[in-house]
Amino acid sequence: MANDSTGPRNRILRSLATADYERLALGLERVCLESSQVLYEPDVPIEFVYFIENGVASVVGVMADGSAVETATIGYEGMVGLPLFHGVDRTAAQCFCQVPGEALRMTAANFQAEVRRNEVLAVTLGRYTQALFTQVAQSSACNRVHAMRARCARWLLQTHDRVMSDTFCLTQRFLAQMLGVRRATVTEAAGSLQSAGLIEYKMGTIRVLDRQGLESAACECYFIISRELERLLDGRESPNPLQRVHTSSHGQSELTEPTPRSEQLENGRGASSSFTT
Repeated sequence: MANDSTGPRNRILRSLATADYERLALGLERVCLESSQVLYEPDVPIEFVYFIENGVASVVGVMADGSAVETATIGYEGMVGLPLFHGVDRTAAQCFCQVPGEALRMTAANFQAEVRRNEVLAVTLGRYTQALFTQVAQSSACNRVHAMRARCARWLLQTHDRVMSDTFCLTQRFLAQMLGVRRATVTEAAGSLQSAGLIEYKMGTIRVLDRQGLESAACECYFIISRELERLLDGRESPNPLQRVHTSSHGQSELTEPTPRSEQLENGRGASSSFTT
């Protein structure tokens, strides 16, 4: 397998046998990704796929007024340009670089040819598709139900997992866009995490000070998403955060309606903040 210290960091590429990776590598180009760099546009043919090595890309849903809300993030576990794997050349979303880093880039034509000849790559991308769907679905539910502080902690943990440092660039405005809320709401939530000594924010840079504390502040959605990635891409089974939840009886769902807490901070019930722009 292509999993030695000199091989790619990207988890999809590391799943390939050495010979398969070496053939695919002939069509790969290492590129640097800058903050806000567009990787594909809405309803425009996708020219390249990007196997992220470090940094984070963001997929956003675009609204008619020009605003956008994040629907998924992609790091070294995945690939930008997944619609091409499913046989379509464009999508309604935009994808751009959220946290600067590096990626291995391949043209759409070369990628599609490789998928046709490489069964392991195709199977791994299919499993990654399911993991990404889990992220999108769980994040959607999280954004409706969970309090902003927990959502913010989840998002910061997902970013921390993908960068190779405890410190990464992130403006308050950018975080508000990613979480789909007003900047004042992010100020409140991130300020609470900073006051608790879990993060430090200074001049557009986030530093994670207490990873374990940040995990405690996050909701279960972070662990559900992470567990699915490990299970589907690495074949590792970790404890199920939902194992004590009673979901059905005699084939009938017994799940109840949620009690939304996502507006608590917006309604003025959050902690005081020292988190500033």
